[in-house]
Amino acid sequence: MPVKADKQTSIVTKVIREAFLFPRHIHEGRAQQSLGFIAGMSSFLGGLEVAYEHYRGSYGQKIMYTPVIFSVLGTGACLWGVVNSTISRTLMPAISLALLADGVLGFFFHIRGVARKPGGWRIPAINITMGPPLFAPLLLGIGGYLGVIASFMRREDRKDGTVRYHDVLKREIATGHFQKHMAVVSGIAALLSGAEALYSHYKNNFRYKVRQWSPILLAPVLFAVAIYAVVNPKAARKILPAVSLLAILDGTIGFLYHCRGVKRRPGGLKHPVYNVIYGPPVFAPLLFAAAGFLGILASIMKREEK
Repeated sequence: MPVKADKQTSIVTKVIREAFLFPRHIHEGRAQQSLGFIAGMSSFLGGLEVAYEHYRGSYGQKIMYTPVIFSVLGTGACLWGVVNSTISRTLMPAISLALLADGVLGFFFHIRGVARKPGGWRIPAINITMGPPLFAPLLLGIGGYLGVIASFMRREDRKDGTVRYHDVLKREIATGHFQKHMAVVSGIAALLSGAEALYSHYKNNFRYKVRQWSPILLAPVLFAVAIYAVVNPKAARKILPAVSLLAILDGTIGFLYHCRGVKRRPGGLKHPVYNVIYGPPVFAPLLFAAAGFLGILASIMKREEK
């Protein structure tokens, strides 16, 4: 028993140590395992969200199964890549890219879904609000995007500083020179997530004024700061992380509010599956938090080489 306890303590200590070293590893471009794990968790949560959103749509089209399948595969590939360097260079980026592509394809299918509602795009305010969530498929691609980026980074458990890539973009990722690109992605993710929150909360008639308006108002701020960070290094180091932390905090609080919303439905936690499916989208606020996380990553990274 003491041996088992010591082993568990060692694992916890290692996890805590890696958490403290994560910013340094990101700055150096040596965070393949950590970022791969985060990509896997992002794919998993995104997959859960899309699974019950499509369940509401009764999986009316076979293609609605594809994001669920790719999310499961993406989660498995990313977590496997954490412990296997070969998988992290081969299977992880391939499946992550497929998940990202599936998100883009889903976006076009959701556009078509809005067009097929009565009145189509002639009454966009109503049909975008009441139709399929337009930008949700693109937000699902965050996990795939992180998986692809992680595959080009160096591993934490290898201390050699060799960067073998000849391609400029891959070399910049492997050495942590990826700040401007990541800032742009963070801003776009924030804007898309804010748009999702807008018509999701509109359906609820903004019942909780301050709480439901906060991600909508914060999203364009994060977008503007992220774009400004592309041209201003000081903004990338100081303003972007501050606003990104607000987005993470707001998304986390939103997640707790959505959990409370599920609990307050008839039957509450006695009927968890039913109330999670038909209650507020539990994991949607975490997608906004993910945009903030991308902003934090950007603030830690080095500027691209000229």
